[in-house]
Amino acid sequence: MFVKDVTVQNKVGLHARPATFFIQKANEFRSSIWVEREDRRVNAKSLLGVLSLGIVGGTTISIVADGPDEEAAVEGLVKLVQSGFAE
Repeated sequence: MFVKDVTVQNKVGLHARPATFFIQKANEFRSSIWVEREDRRVNAKSLLGVLSLGIVGGTTISIVADGPDEEAAVEGLVKLVQSGFAE
């Protein structure tokens, strides 16, 4: 299992468009991937799950992966979040 924290850079957070990019990226990996905010954990490959966390700009989230490409999955998603989803 590999875990890394990242702060969401874009002002509006993970609303529909950035969440879609996030999920598409997560689906490139075979590992199971979750997003954690405070005490909630959701499947990073689920649009409704990610949107249900209500992640706004400045929020710190944890990205957790478990599987054959867990480290690459977490690093790829952290990089995407740090980029601000090109907004």
